[in-house]
Amino acid sequence: MKELNVHEIDGTEAALYHVELPDIPQREFQIVDFGAIGNGLYDNTDHINSALTACAQAGGGRVIIPAGIWLTGPILLQSRTELHLERGALVRFSREYTDYPLILSSYEGRQAIRSRSPLDGENLTDVAITGEGIFDGSGDAWRPVKQNKLTASAWEALVASGGAVNERGGGNSIWWPSERAMNGASFTEALHTSGVRDKAAYEPAHEYLRPNLLSLRRCKRVLLEGVTFQNSPAWNLHPWACEHVTIRQVNVRNPWYAQNGDGLDLDSVRHALVEYCSFDVGDDAICLKSGKDAEGRELGIPTEYVTIRHSTVYHGHGGFVIGSEMSGGVRHVRVSDCMFMGTDIGLRFKSARGRGGIVEDIIIERIRMLDITKEAISFSLFYEGKEGSGRGDEKIYAVGEGTPIFRNISIREVVCSGAQTAMYVSGLAEMPVEDISVNNYHVHAANGFICSQAKHLELTHITAKVDQGSLVSLHQCRGVELSEIDGLGADGRLLMVTGSDSTGIVYGVSSGQEECQISAGPGVRSGSLIRRR
Repeated sequence: MKELNVHEIDGTEAALYHVELPDIPQREFQIVDFGAIGNGLYDNTDHINSALTACAQAGGGRVIIPAGIWLTGPILLQSRTELHLERGALVRFSREYTDYPLILSSYEGRQAIRSRSPLDGENLTDVAITGEGIFDGSGDAWRPVKQNKLTASAWEALVASGGAVNERGGGNSIWWPSERAMNGASFTEALHTSGVRDKAAYEPAHEYLRPNLLSLRRCKRVLLEGVTFQNSPAWNLHPWACEHVTIRQVNVRNPWYAQNGDGLDLDSVRHALVEYCSFDVGDDAICLKSGKDAEGRELGIPTEYVTIRHSTVYHGHGGFVIGSEMSGGVRHVRVSDCMFMGTDIGLRFKSARGRGGIVEDIIIERIRMLDITKEAISFSLFYEGKEGSGRGDEKIYAVGEGTPIFRNISIREVVCSGAQTAMYVSGLAEMPVEDISVNNYHVHAANGFICSQAKHLELTHITAKVDQGSLVSLHQCRGVELSEIDGLGADGRLLMVTGSDSTGIVYGVSSGQEECQISAGPGVRSGSLIRRR
């Protein structure tokens, strides 16, 4: 495994995007030789971990889990070892909270006390998980469930099974596996805010501190290949502060209603390749992060030199996502040849005031989308609803280290058949999203391009059919170029511009659009719209 992955990138960039694979010796260990029994009843925790330890002490190699159902607690991964699941192997993790001791880990952009992950590793080099088997995280033993995500009969059955319910009107109640889990949020947040890091202090909320299925922290040369990861307690796959991560031909599955059921979160990861994978999850599918707010900025490890290609998302809040925890920055990212079907949002960029961080040098191309519930392409700098919705609140705040910056992002060769909105941009008045280009985009959506607080926005070679409103609506946008646009809004408008700061709007009219309407609101200054002849 010493060879390098050579990405499909031309020129001098190629070396920057190489990802090193683990170096694993040709040596094999069978877990059955250490007493493991695959009958679905026997606890194999000690036997699997003993095999991994013996493998590492021998200098590394492959630990094999054969066909069977293997019940276990946390598996502690080791350096220079490959955990290999043969076809027919199902590793089912224990549903008992006490099997997962509390440790200092990372979650949602900050260091935090969490339950140890079912697949856990820290400060490792050369680690791999391969094969054709399945890891099941028994996440339903941990996760809350929102009433509005289930049918009435399914909700009644869930409540009757036990647990506790946080009663809320209007069908917004939340079921929890236990009362301690239900009350854990405020308890743990108070401890975290007070700077308490004593694990014993968090024990009363142990059942609330659900782990990610796989947590790798500060590891180097990681390979995940061929395996199915499913039913995670929280996020599914979470490499944090790792370098040289390869994820290929992996299947990631969670119930569609899984709370915080992300697929893959590359968090402060440098040099990564994700290819030929499939995701069907309950939250964001393929997500890039780099820490949250001041803690993320202080850590200062950007997610960078990432290639994502030839992957499919069947369900998720977002197909490909950057944010909202991106305070350490995300840059040098290449996404290509992916398909998103039925996701809430297709290409999703999100942040909020207070995050800080810079997202830049992102190239996305050859994306196909089908039946997107909300926006096919979305930039929202009001992710947590702070200071209004964006368009309605134009107060300018002071620019500082907490101001997030999104710039130099290219999206091209995209097809979307069905979405609520073709493209949505909601930037900050003090820091608009900047240098965003969308080229060769073919879309059918209920609404067109709705953009506010954007600077140097380019829409070219667009073929669009929209069912309501104007094709392009710009509010407080500067330096916008529209060219080779094929289509009109349902109201007959090609372009609607509002906002006193909108200026430098250059547009062209193609054949068949001579009678289209170009409208400017009452606050738009004369000369702000320029028709290219």
